[in-house]
Amino acid sequence: MPRPPDARPDARPPLLALAGAGKTYGGGLFHRNTVPALQPLDLVVDGEQPPVIAVVGESGSGKTTLGNILLGLIAPDTGSIRFEGQDVWSLGRAARRGFRRDVQAITQDPFSAYNPFYTVDHALTVPLREFGLARRHAQAMELAAAACDSVGLNPADTLGRYPHQLSGGQRQRLMVARALLLRPRVLVADEPVSMVDASLRATILGNIVTLNRTHGIAIVYITHDIVTAYHVADEVLVLHRGVVVERGEAADVIGNPAHDYTRLLVSSIPWPDLDRRWGDADLRGAGRDAATTSKIQETTP
Repeated sequence: MPRPPDARPDARPPLLALAGAGKTYGGGLFHRNTVPALQPLDLVVDGEQPPVIAVVGESGSGKTTLGNILLGLIAPDTGSIRFEGQDVWSLGRAARRGFRRDVQAITQDPFSAYNPFYTVDHALTVPLREFGLARRHAQAMELAAAACDSVGLNPADTLGRYPHQLSGGQRQRLMVARALLLRPRVLVADEPVSMVDASLRATILGNIVTLNRTHGIAIVYITHDIVTAYHVADEVLVLHRGVVVERGEAADVIGNPAHDYTRLLVSSIPWPDLDRRWGDADLRGAGRDAATTSKIQETTP
């Protein structure tokens, strides 16, 4: 099970850590109703042994809110987010720039990551120049072409084209190539395979695993698909209505789920058994975390 930020045996702070971080939307002068999107939680992303941590849950469970907090795009209402021991929202300009390079994202909709008025190589070469990784445009293009090769894209057929001229899978793999170029220390992948067909899922997930195992990049993999989480993650964190209902090693959480909601996710997997009906698992009963989540009714096919 992941250790809380203050439980590390050494004095060196973790690479990225949430301590009691939570987020509530709504409120204000004209909207008094509030919605707790994410209940306070602790999460540690180790830099010395970079893990693949999967955050699993249905739409509205708080997954994307958690991802945006990790990326420093929104501030938590409670608790803190720290990068190498420093509060992200208190970083100076130079340190903030370093955080932006070291903590990168792969988004669910790759089309939204591109400016339609520029060719796709613009999204690859500009960050290289901005972060001082390439001094000349020609050098940046060489690095971009090599990154395309590494994710199975032909540079001649990819670079120089506009986003709408590429398929969704090609655009998504370019986002992986961009991450490889910048060599971040943490990659937050928010539903990276939800908009591609089955034939490309294995390729993209394989690229992400390679970033972790070959290049030492810690991955936070956000998904609704517990099957892919099982195959790529070291640790799994299950979110339901903003609450962490179960967490631990992937094999333990998915192979022997303890919470009703996790059992529901596992029972919904389409096993290759024609005699097995989906939703056959009996989900009645309080479960050990019933106080933190609503009662889940038994599903029927």
